[in-house]
Amino acid sequence: MSKPVSGVFVTGTGTEVGKTVVAAVIARTLAATGKRVAVFKPAVTGLEEGGESDHALLRRASESGQSDEEIAPYRYGPPASPHLAAAQAGETIESEQLLEAARAAARNADALVCEGVGGLLVPLAPSYLVRDLAADLGYPLVIAASPGLGTINHTLLTIESAQSAGLEVAAVVLTPWPQGATEIELSNLETIAALGQVEVQTLPMLDLAAPATWPALSWER
Repeated sequence: MSKPVSGVFVTGTGTEVGKTVVAAVIARTLAATGKRVAVFKPAVTGLEEGGESDHALLRRASESGQSDEEIAPYRYGPPASPHLAAAQAGETIESEQLLEAARAAARNADALVCEGVGGLLVPLAPSYLVRDLAADLGYPLVIAASPGLGTINHTLLTIESAQSAGLEVAAVVLTPWPQGATEIELSNLETIAALGQVEVQTLPMLDLAAPATWPALSWER
């Protein structure tokens, strides 16, 4: 896909590692500079669990007027991998439809913030991974990761997986970063930066209801 606007693809080392929050903060940071920001997520699952959906948070953070369909073309109730959730609904997620939806989202924007689903090797369709979508879109990656024990292995594996597919890793964001970081957390940050040869940023616990209080977060330096 040719890149008509600047953009970023936010992925994670797994589920529940702050990927949507990182994407939302990047979108908010861009919007605060006066840019028209579009957001995109290929599939959302777990809607039956209630609460604010990922695509709703992204829309609110970016101040975008996009519809649910424009942000997330595939949406499912069960909390499952996208390929399984689609199969349970009698559907197949189509890569070309995802790429066209991303192009459409970017068409009237200055920047596009894409958020993946789970980690890079999560299948969107049986033979089409999140990593494949990231490669097709061509944007640099920001990796959301936990700051705690185990994150070195998970994060370095994600960096290696990205680089093996020719993807640029722009930054890693450790979140939620505690006010009083322990020796383990500080060591994790330093070790990931050194071994992964990547910039490592931190993001504290946020009040998601108050975007004006969020710190700025950018993958561009």
